[in-house]
Amino acid sequence: MSTQSQNFSEEELKLKSNGLQIQFLIFLLLIASIGLIGLGAMSNENNGSVFCIILGSIGIIISTVLQMGMKILKPKEALVLTLFGHYAGTIKQPGFYFVNPFSVAVNPAARTQLGQSGDVKGRDVELGKKISLKVMTLNNSKQKINDYLGNPIEIGIAVTWKIVDTAKAVFAVNNYKEYLSLQADTALRDIVRQYPYDVNPRYEIDTTGDGEPDDGSLRGSSEIVAKRIKEEIQKRVQCAGLEIVEAKITHLSYASEIAAAMLQRQQAAALIDARAMIVDGAVGMVEMALDKLQDQGVVELDEERKAAMVSNLLVVLCSNKEASPIVNSGSLY
Repeated sequence: MSTQSQNFSEEELKLKSNGLQIQFLIFLLLIASIGLIGLGAMSNENNGSVFCIILGSIGIIISTVLQMGMKILKPKEALVLTLFGHYAGTIKQPGFYFVNPFSVAVNPAARTQLGQSGDVKGRDVELGKKISLKVMTLNNSKQKINDYLGNPIEIGIAVTWKIVDTAKAVFAVNNYKEYLSLQADTALRDIVRQYPYDVNPRYEIDTTGDGEPDDGSLRGSSEIVAKRIKEEIQKRVQCAGLEIVEAKITHLSYASEIAAAMLQRQQAAALIDARAMIVDGAVGMVEMALDKLQDQGVVELDEERKAAMVSNLLVVLCSNKEASPIVNSGSLY
């Protein structure tokens, strides 16, 4: 598949929508030709009958050839025409047109079926020659890619795109749909490899390229990642006359072979964070309790009793089960 842009630029043909008038003239020519053939068949003169039949046959051939030049375009459709191997121009306005009957409509991606909007099976030949100018969505299959830390992940994207230069789309690459699909997969791999799946404080990772470590990740910076993917795809498909409207991440997860292990790691990290928060709160509550006891003079505690009280309070506050207190009726000593 060619990836080099050719020196093609779109030339829009400004034609009058005169197809209905030409179609009526073709119909009259066809009727007249059939009448001449019938007249020649009924004529008794040999020379006259042969002349009428030949003239009528020529008229039928001419009307058939002229009929090939009738083109109908709907809104948001385009027709790229070539004449004897040369680019003749593009019709983009909706209407009923008559063009040179020897011109040929070109669409190399007419029969390409991808996982995207606009690819419908059972199209007729004429519709397949037309190029859609509508905004379409490409949804490639999910890919397995290693992230920055080497962990295999599964990721899928949906790319919204449209054709802005029909000449480049048709002539600069072999098949603009397959070209877009390939470049989307390649750009996705290039960008995903620069990010970890999730923020890992043990590694200092620079995802922006400014030389400073940051907290960018695929899961936490999905909007930024999607924007970078869009820009990367746009650079790659510019030569094909395509415009990337939007790129969104539709699926993101660890690969199945490490998903269970990564889930355990996430659970452990969450448990550690929760315990750290509980301990911080418990220490603050113990400190507050000791300060109030001392300020209000409720009881005089030496260092040993303070240590015992702190130990008991921390056990009660940090335990994940309800405490069963023991009432002491006597002295500790």
